[in-house]
Amino acid sequence: MASITPLQTLPGRTPGLNPPRILLLAARLRAWLFLALLLIVFESWARLSFDSTFVFSTYNAQSIAIFAVAPLLLALGETFVIIAGGIDLSVGFIMGLSAVIAAHGANMAGAHMPAFPAMLVGVAAGLIVSLIPGAVNGWLISKLKVPPFIGTLGMFGVARGAAFLLAAGTTVPVSNGAFAALGNGRVLGFPIVVIITIAFVLVMAYLLSQTRFGQHTYAVGASEQAALRAGIGVSRLTRKLYLLSALCAGLGGVLYTARFTAGAAQAGEPLLLDSIAAVVIGGASLFGGSGTILGTVAGALVIAVIQYGLVFINVEPFWQFVAVGVVIIISVLVDQTQRRLGGDR
Repeated sequence: MASITPLQTLPGRTPGLNPPRILLLAARLRAWLFLALLLIVFESWARLSFDSTFVFSTYNAQSIAIFAVAPLLLALGETFVIIAGGIDLSVGFIMGLSAVIAAHGANMAGAHMPAFPAMLVGVAAGLIVSLIPGAVNGWLISKLKVPPFIGTLGMFGVARGAAFLLAAGTTVPVSNGAFAALGNGRVLGFPIVVIITIAFVLVMAYLLSQTRFGQHTYAVGASEQAALRAGIGVSRLTRKLYLLSALCAGLGGVLYTARFTAGAAQAGEPLLLDSIAAVVIGGASLFGGSGTILGTVAGALVIAVIQYGLVFINVEPFWQFVAVGVVIIISVLVDQTQRRLGGDR
């Protein structure tokens, strides 16, 4: 009987290859390497062409951080879903729905109470309503076994239609000074929306890396059948994941309304692909079972630097789609190579 070598027992690994650890480390840190490379390129361009600085400008740093807020918030929830082996295509219009509801809520409450409590009503309304499509997504996928791609694509259409109907096909202006202060105010020189996002990132990082919920998310993504045998409530976990994804999109919608003092149904439409791209660039595998919040943060910063940097050097903004697409393709190729070499989580 033919003998089986240890390498042959490892599925997906190329026999006979033992890559240097430095290569595997570089593959895991690819998002941060992309980010460093982009910063070097834009800084060099700024100094050679404009005799100015890109990296060492407080204004540029804050602008990049603000650019990253919305896609990062959507990507945080998407990270959990993708690690568990799913996908959520509805987050863009859940964000738009939340933005419209937050604007309506603040306006209606503002007729009966001062600006600050009216703003809180708008924030609460936007967040609570965002949970409804998340709950439906989780129920469809966990109970009716609808594939995540199909279920969330259907909810994409439902949330889109609901948002445009509630907005009457236009934007919903907000005449609330507290909302405007939330979206455009600063504390010790830092934009409030960035501070809120950083706090949310820390909470999500703790949830994924330090809690049983996070451990179960990784386990389900690695092998759903093994997770079931281990006693993990996969169905219940799935519902929680899509609720969490919707909540992140809802927060993105609320902060959009605060920043622009208007709710728009299409607020998150261009951000769906950016949010998924941030997760993939950050090192999460579309096969499930791997990914980190820190990686997603790096991925969102890569996209924000590309978008802001191209504007900064006066390049047509349409090139940002090409640049982000190239980075996504490279990230997926690196991930596949890493898996074949046995360097995956």
